[in-house]
Amino acid sequence: MLRPLWPRTRELVVFSLVINMLALATPVFVLQVYDRVVFKAGLSTPQGLAVGMVVVIAFDFIMRQARARLMQRVALRIDVDLGRQLFEKLSNLPLRVLESRPAAYWQSLFRDAEQVRNVIGGPTAVLLVDLPFVVLFIGLIYLIAQPIVWVLVLALIAFVTLALWSSWSIQSATRNERQAGLGRDALVAEMIAGRTTSKALALGETLRPKWENAHADTIERSVLRGVKIDGFGNIGTSLSLMTTIGMTVAGALAILDLHMTIGALIAANMLSGRIIAPLNQLVGAWRSFGLFRTSTRRLNEIFRITEDRSISEIDHPRPDGAIALENLTFRFQEDGPAVVENVQFAIKPGGMHGIVGHNGSGKTTLIKLMQGLYAPTTGRVLLDNADISQFSRRELANWIGYVPQDAFLFAGSVRDNIAMRLPDSTDEDIIAAATRAGIHDSIIDFSDGYATDIGEAGGRLSAGQRQRIAIARAMLGDPPVLLLDEPSASLDQVAEGNLRDVLVDLARIRNVVVVTHSPTLLSACNNIIVMDHGRVATAGP
Repeated sequence: MLRPLWPRTRELVVFSLVINMLALATPVFVLQVYDRVVFKAGLSTPQGLAVGMVVVIAFDFIMRQARARLMQRVALRIDVDLGRQLFEKLSNLPLRVLESRPAAYWQSLFRDAEQVRNVIGGPTAVLLVDLPFVVLFIGLIYLIAQPIVWVLVLALIAFVTLALWSSWSIQSATRNERQAGLGRDALVAEMIAGRTTSKALALGETLRPKWENAHADTIERSVLRGVKIDGFGNIGTSLSLMTTIGMTVAGALAILDLHMTIGALIAANMLSGRIIAPLNQLVGAWRSFGLFRTSTRRLNEIFRITEDRSISEIDHPRPDGAIALENLTFRFQEDGPAVVENVQFAIKPGGMHGIVGHNGSGKTTLIKLMQGLYAPTTGRVLLDNADISQFSRRELANWIGYVPQDAFLFAGSVRDNIAMRLPDSTDEDIIAAATRAGIHDSIIDFSDGYATDIGEAGGRLSAGQRQRIAIARAMLGDPPVLLLDEPSASLDQVAEGNLRDVLVDLARIRNVVVVTHSPTLLSACNNIIVMDHGRVATAGP
């Protein structure tokens, strides 16, 4: 992903080369003024030097502006490309992968993308490009002030040693701080997600110790990291002062011995600033380098994960809706117990089929396998005698409508939520889907109808209304198969009866599979499958 940016790196090196070459002009100007103007009273010399310096400063400004614009383009390219590809990657990851880590972890990946942008398209990248020119400045000091160059060589060795030491120490502290922060953020996300339960049960006092411990751990690690950064930064400042003092003392002795001029000492001190500044920045920049390495490692891990199939080799025709499960077994972990084990049955197109069983018997996992949300450990799911693993996620979503037990709606209007999967749907299609789901009459009673804002996660609607809108969303596009997990859990008896009539009507030309404990819905089913400990205990009319 970053490989196309390498040509920009060459441009950055060229700009930095010119800028650093121009930086030699000021010390040389000072050297000439002291040695030729002050001591030899050459009044014509400063005029020519001043004109030349004006040209140099103007050209230096142009080069710095060009480099700044180059870095802005690099940062913009990373923002656009990395952000888009990261979003697409998260959208295409298997559900099991998304469920394996807390929401705070996935959110942090976008902060990782920002960290990559800040390093590659920011001052840190310029610092890395400028570092090799330290050798150029040392070489010039050797030419004009050879007696004191050994001081800079010793300072260079000290700064490199300090930078390597700070690299190991700060990177470890930053990694620990990051882990603690993720734990705290996960707790906060969980508290916000369960805010209704937390408020109703007055769980603030119970959750406060967990929050305080997580927050205190984060603060402690942050303080430790800050102490290390400040310590190394202060050591770098002390080394800078010691270098200046050492050069001045050694230069004064060399001047007394007539081995060097005062102009050479002053110019060497100016050049030493160009050497020490990036070295000192390098000591403080290791936190950015550490975060960059950690961020790229995490992003690389995510981008290496196998995605759901997103593109099919050929366009498959719309299936009739026949579903068959062949020796289907699923485990959440390779060495864990089987949640679904050796399940085998077939459902012909058309009709309403119920799946029942006690809690934990594998019903919800089973219909997730039927929709392709989980990949089976062994066995396969067939749709019209074709393995669903060969179909793309988009095709399966178009052919197999799915309504989970906890119907989630997105912030926005009623229309936006029904049309979420097919945003180009016509008003007629949306009204037809809502009518089939039995929610149209309720929607038109809203003050704004289909334009009604439902709030965050549909919080302004009742649980039954959210369930019906989710069913309408699943029905949009008229899929031949409809899977519903406890669709009547939030409905009253009258609404449940209406939903039964709706599903019976839908099942005339579709395959409707319902996970339910409701006698009202089960009485309308053509077939019932009883699950027990992940197996089919019995099945039939």
